[in-house]
Amino acid sequence: MSSSHIVRLRRFLLASAALTSFVAIDMPAALAQQFREPLPPVEVSPPQSRKQTKPAGRDAATVRRTAARRPAVAAPKPVVPNASAPTPLNSNAIAESASRLGLTVRETPATVEVISAETMREQGYRTVSDVAQGAVGVTAGDNPAEPSAFSMRGFTNSQINTLYNGIKIGPQNMTSRIMDTANLEAVEILKGPASLISGEGAAGGAINFVSRQPHTGPIRNEADFSWDSLNSFRAHYGSGGSTNVEGLDYRFDVSRSTLNGFADDTNTRTLDVSGQLNYRISDSLKVWGAIEYREDRSKAYWGAPLVPVAYSGSHATAGIVSGAYVASNNSILGPITIDDRTFNTNYNVLDNRNVAQEVWLRGGFELKLAPDLTLKSQAYAYGAERSWFNNEVEAFNAATNLVDRSRFSVAHSQRLVGNITDLTWDANIAGFDNRLVTTLSSSYLDFVRPGAFKPLGDSVPLVDFDRGFYGPLTIQQQTARIDNEALSFEDRLKLTRTFALIGGLRVEHIGLDRNSTDPAGLVKADFPFSKSWAPVTGRIGYTWEAVPGLTFFSQYATGADVSANNIFLVAPTQNLDLTTARTYETGVKHVLWDNRAEWSFSAYDILRKNVYAAAGGMQLNIAGRQESKGVELAGSIRPIEPLRLWGNIAYVDARYAGYDFAGGSFSGNTPPNVPRFVANAGASWRFSTAWPVEVGITGRHVGDRYNTDANTVTMNAYTVGDVYAFVDIPKTVFNAADQARLTFRVRNFTDKRYAIWGDPFYPNQILLGAPRTYEISAAFKW
Repeated sequence: MSSSHIVRLRRFLLASAALTSFVAIDMPAALAQQFREPLPPVEVSPPQSRKQTKPAGRDAATVRRTAARRPAVAAPKPVVPNASAPTPLNSNAIAESASRLGLTVRETPATVEVISAETMREQGYRTVSDVAQGAVGVTAGDNPAEPSAFSMRGFTNSQINTLYNGIKIGPQNMTSRIMDTANLEAVEILKGPASLISGEGAAGGAINFVSRQPHTGPIRNEADFSWDSLNSFRAHYGSGGSTNVEGLDYRFDVSRSTLNGFADDTNTRTLDVSGQLNYRISDSLKVWGAIEYREDRSKAYWGAPLVPVAYSGSHATAGIVSGAYVASNNSILGPITIDDRTFNTNYNVLDNRNVAQEVWLRGGFELKLAPDLTLKSQAYAYGAERSWFNNEVEAFNAATNLVDRSRFSVAHSQRLVGNITDLTWDANIAGFDNRLVTTLSSSYLDFVRPGAFKPLGDSVPLVDFDRGFYGPLTIQQQTARIDNEALSFEDRLKLTRTFALIGGLRVEHIGLDRNSTDPAGLVKADFPFSKSWAPVTGRIGYTWEAVPGLTFFSQYATGADVSANNIFLVAPTQNLDLTTARTYETGVKHVLWDNRAEWSFSAYDILRKNVYAAAGGMQLNIAGRQESKGVELAGSIRPIEPLRLWGNIAYVDARYAGYDFAGGSFSGNTPPNVPRFVANAGASWRFSTAWPVEVGITGRHVGDRYNTDANTVTMNAYTVGDVYAFVDIPKTVFNAADQARLTFRVRNFTDKRYAIWGDPFYPNQILLGAPRTYEISAAFKW
């Protein structure tokens, strides 16, 4: 272990010890104060509180000052008319990943979406990739090398931070997995550079997965099951509420799924067990603890190979891919297609596996130090074991008319510990309401990555072949140790009842120690090495509620990430500077017609500098700058009670600039997996019969995309749709359940064949979307 690493580890431990000492010293004093002078109650956060907010403007300070003069038991709870009422686009929800100020989506000077558990169930979103597909301007893919990958506003993969209850565990393309939605309370999507909240890596935004939370009140249980025509099966049970111990609330969820693929011998099996306890020790103190175990095991589908039109002949397909291509084996394919004989072909070896096991431990407290001063802290520990053991490359060879295959095996052993502490101060400055949140966070991550690559592999016919086995392994090892400390400030100043200035600043330190050894265990040239970065990022913006329900906003925000696009794999010979990103954004959010209609609009301009871009064969190219400009529009309305209509559309013009290299230039090209247009729409009608029935239809259009920076192969635009119908069964039929619902759903009802994703590290093949499937599900609540 290097001396610099020891110093940073010591600093991390000292900081943690200091924090623990502070809490230990301060908590008895705070409790003693409580007995001398009762304080207003701390607001615990049950699930429904995500749609609640505290009073805004000067009224908030008035309520707080009044509450401070009264006994805690008599203190009135702040109320804002319609603040907790659901809105069509869910803009009254509080997105903690977008701001630590406790603001609702409408009060945040940025584009934020919150997809609730109710919406996920109603729309049939089974995985987090499904959720993203329904959001404004977001696309997703589940390439086995980096599942749950996202694209939005011209940025993809690790340019978008993925968070778990607000915690980042690493870049998306190294750490994310296929995740079932059953144990999730919500998915929050923050668009544009967002390093203020989630730190390094958020050049394109952040997506936060929020676990189910305890609530105060009677115990509520739920169970749901589903089965589809691919023989996929999902089951979930959840329970939560108040226990017999006064002040103690719980939540427990367990889900199991087997999602079978349309390609031969492909499936993903998941298991998720999660639980949390909230304990109100007093009106001013809440403590909580949570644990979660997740597991997924896949027989992976790596896509269909690009094949020359001249070879496929009558089996060539139109409308899936187009263009010309030179394969990674230097085979000139010319105009390419997807051969219809390969739609269901699995080119992976028979003994393939793709496995991950993850454990989360989280705990913390929320303490009211004074009427206008609140301290919150959470400590966390995370561990993961992941492994890939596959044939991953499928390159058609025009000289032999065979598919050249290459094996790859890699494993991860990851450990992460950290702490996030917030101090919130509500004050009145010169007659203006002000809220300031100071956040101190620190983490230490240890990452070991043994791997083996067999570039020779073998060759097989395009169809009707023996898949074979992986073969012997030759292991080499890489390690990365990363420590991170950050201090951030976020502030909201209300200049009037309707106009607020909102800004923040984050100062961060990232320390990296890397080592790499060959199969003999000898340290490779230029290793080990250390590197550190100190990005400073922030946001400044405003919100103006011109008339009740109509809010205008604008912001300027910055982000930073490691230029090599993957901090775990940075090489000593690569440019190790930081990439910087900035955005200008303006827009409007409007709730009207007594919460029966809502729409939002935003326009943005994003610039990212000092960019590294992915190329085939695990290589990186210097791409100079990445520019992205676009607009997004979303709306939902219930014109009459039985009818609901919704839709969204996004346009983005994303391109590289200054992307020059020996032998050519990609300047002006579009980054991979970035469609210019994305649109979603849906409609439903509810029949008020003895057994209420609702029928609905949803549609999705995704424009042309490219699979590499070269832009020579186009994944053609596609439009798909789902239809569904559900019936709510009265309690008189199922006496044991307060609510029961049966749903029938047809996914991709036109049976459209299309390309859903292309991985630039695997440019020889394309992931196809699933064909038409039928699904039946049942859900019960009691």
